[in-house]
Amino acid sequence: MTDLRKTVAIVGVDESDEIGKVPDKSNLQHHAEAAYNALEDAGMSMKDVNGLFTAGTSTLNLAEYLGIEPSFTDTTAVGGSSFIIHIAHAMAAINAGYCDVALVTHGEAGRSARSRAGGNASDPGSQFETPYGFLGAPINYAMAARRYMHEYGEEHARQGMAEVAVATRKWALLNPKAYMKDEMTFDDYHNSRWISEPFHLFDCCLVTDAGGAYVITSAERAKDAKKKPVWVLGAAESHDHNLISQMPDLTRTVAKNTGPLALERSGVTHDDIDLAMIYDSFTYTVIATLESLGFCGPGEGPDFVANQRTAPGGDFAMNTSGGGLSYTHSGMYGMFLVLEAVRQLRGECGERQLDDPKLCLINGTGGSLSSTGTTVLAVD
Repeated sequence: MTDLRKTVAIVGVDESDEIGKVPDKSNLQHHAEAAYNALEDAGMSMKDVNGLFTAGTSTLNLAEYLGIEPSFTDTTAVGGSSFIIHIAHAMAAINAGYCDVALVTHGEAGRSARSRAGGNASDPGSQFETPYGFLGAPINYAMAARRYMHEYGEEHARQGMAEVAVATRKWALLNPKAYMKDEMTFDDYHNSRWISEPFHLFDCCLVTDAGGAYVITSAERAKDAKKKPVWVLGAAESHDHNLISQMPDLTRTVAKNTGPLALERSGVTHDDIDLAMIYDSFTYTVIATLESLGFCGPGEGPDFVANQRTAPGGDFAMNTSGGGLSYTHSGMYGMFLVLEAVRQLRGECGERQLDDPKLCLINGTGGSLSSTGTTVLAVD
């Protein structure tokens, strides 16, 4: 296996100018603002970019909008995990010599979209799931959570989900960019309205408008960046189904494969990780992902996060931005995992900053618990 550790680094990150509720901006505007902001963070300009990566829109649209002609282009789109998977794809492209400065962008008016076109009626989901009531992510994920409760105990699972929601909100209160500004108690969580049983409102991610971008470049170019490089140690990707009805095991995601492989490629272990950035489309996503990654065993997720272990001051730092549950979630959230990971490793998070973190594991999930990208980042 080729050792690609520290051959590329992320050197710039940022959101679009405004995130949250931004009714007057399009998807492409969020892409562009985030792109220019991330390049500024890197001390680079659009003229330096020769690799372009995104998901959810065509790079044909995006490159034209940005006024660039990339020598490498990638629109891998497997849901919210895509932007973590793009790290590995950019690493491969840079090492192959296809580009040396890759710009990865995301932009989505998820809250204020001007149109909400439906899917293709001939797709398998439209034919074989929609007629039976599978009408969106809350329902799909709720079925998976229900299976977990059946196998490992309902109250056990519910308490774990509550721990995740409350801890994540505590981190959001330390993030000036977070959408949710109010404190949340366990009573607030349990008393929030039902969305799709067993999910309360606070089990579900936000719906916001937002953009984000990062700049990833070769080790040689990283030396000239404005800030210290955040190195990519290793990465892995996979997906094992599309329809939730075809998920091999509703209690385990394909992170069971990508987590160990990313750690092996990085040359580190679970115990080395200082920060975990885990996609939190729903509280259940976090529980299932922690178990699948191997931080704990099957059914042990609720105990692993018990007693606010992942909250500020706990001994397992996780989703320090406030996550998709309380910071922002425009529809595909993976981009924002990367932004927070880089900022924490560079020591830029102000009141929520961890004490000198060196290693961060990022895990993105896409589709209906379908796809996974796992990456380990590090600083010297």
